[in-house]
Amino acid sequence: MLLLPTLLWLGYQEVKSQLEPYQAILVLGGSVQREKFAIEFAQNKPDLPIWVSGGSPKEYARNLFTQAGVDRSRLHLDYQAVDTVTNFTTLVGEFQKRGIKKIYLITSDYHMRRAETIGQIVLGSRGIDFTPISVPSQRSPEPYNKTIRDGGRALLWVLTGRTGSTLTKR
Repeated sequence: MLLLPTLLWLGYQEVKSQLEPYQAILVLGGSVQREKFAIEFAQNKPDLPIWVSGGSPKEYARNLFTQAGVDRSRLHLDYQAVDTVTNFTTLVGEFQKRGIKKIYLITSDYHMRRAETIGQIVLGSRGIDFTPISVPSQRSPEPYNKTIRDGGRALLWVLTGRTGSTLTKR
């Protein structure tokens, strides 16, 4: 009896998510290849603002996007993050403030499992949906212990507002 309402609610949430338009692109810094990939991706999504969390030095990144024809008004460079967890926690409030409910998440394929886990927890806790877009690389996926550790840190942030970033190494 309780299963039917739960399934209906989950179905509704899935349909709602599919109908919601994308409102932004989030690029997790850490590789120039991610930024170059994001430029190509963003050229097919000309109305979406682009946030780069961490990444290349500000002037280099700004020039990279500008030379590719990306309007500077679309580009938001954020250097508050010190690691993958804080890539999300430092920007989720900004997304919320701007009413952003659905984003594209760009990071390297080897890093995606951890980024998706953190994103589900941090962004999901604020009602923000995302679609992962992987940047191809030649690297093996990160070990599960990093995903478990940072998933725990993301839960810590949801519960306490603290990430535990001073307790871990990058």
